[in-house]
Amino acid sequence: MNEIVEHLLSRAERILERLEAILPSPAQAPDWNAARAFLWRRHHGRAGLQPVTMPSVIRLRDLRNIDEQKSRIQLNTQQFLAGCRANNVLLTGARGSGKSSLVKALLNEYGDKGLRVIEIDKSDLADLPEIMELVAHRPERFIVFCDDLSFEEGDAAYKALKSALDGSVSGLADNVLIYATSNRRHLMPEYHDENLATRHADGEIHPGEAVEEKVSLSDRFGLWLSFYPFGQDEYLEIAAHWLKVFGIPKAQLEEARQEALQWALMRGSRSGRIAWQFARDFAGRSEFGKRGK
Repeated sequence: MNEIVEHLLSRAERILERLEAILPSPAQAPDWNAARAFLWRRHHGRAGLQPVTMPSVIRLRDLRNIDEQKSRIQLNTQQFLAGCRANNVLLTGARGSGKSSLVKALLNEYGDKGLRVIEIDKSDLADLPEIMELVAHRPERFIVFCDDLSFEEGDAAYKALKSALDGSVSGLADNVLIYATSNRRHLMPEYHDENLATRHADGEIHPGEAVEEKVSLSDRFGLWLSFYPFGQDEYLEIAAHWLKVFGIPKAQLEEARQEALQWALMRGSRSGRIAWQFARDFAGRSEFGKRGK
């Protein structure tokens, strides 16, 4: 009988060892000195922070025609770094207007002062409590950055973020803020039928429950920054800036102006991203032409 029991226990131990190898284990702290930016990534069911060895080199001075947004997010970030109260930030609006670049530029500006960025995919927002545990007692100040954030009906990540912002008992660590970008002001699709539930009472407008639910998440971000499409002059100014950064001489800027307008017409958009892409193309062709000679 004892031999049977020992055999069963031995088999159980081997099974447990196999299960431990399969089941996800708690995330391990990375080498914090390896980078200033980290990606939260999941591989074979295990999640962890992956150092970014080649971060973006965008600088705040490279971002044009968004001075108001730049000023407000800089002040909020400076307060945060000083240990003062600061808000989570939602950056919304036109595509290619500099929302994501602004967050990346903050890291280059304030990395020496202890700022760190952790980028997380929307699908991994349920892991926010685990990230909080990893960074809670660190001396650095962390921005958890979620780019191009949007949700569909019934999305589990929606509730996870809503709880993390201020609906959970635990909340965010004192050294963590959430900065998110989105093309949607309220982060979820809005339908005409939902407005039919709006009531008028005592001269006031009372939105329906569906609208209230969608607004409730964006309301949890203390600072909203809105970005708008660029006009032609603003677009050309941005293109000229990048052409100078890429070493195009002043004499070629007028030639580039007409091409920049044609490029925007071809793309059907005038944005900072389109201007940067044009400048890269123009500078690349210019450089290639010189080498060909």
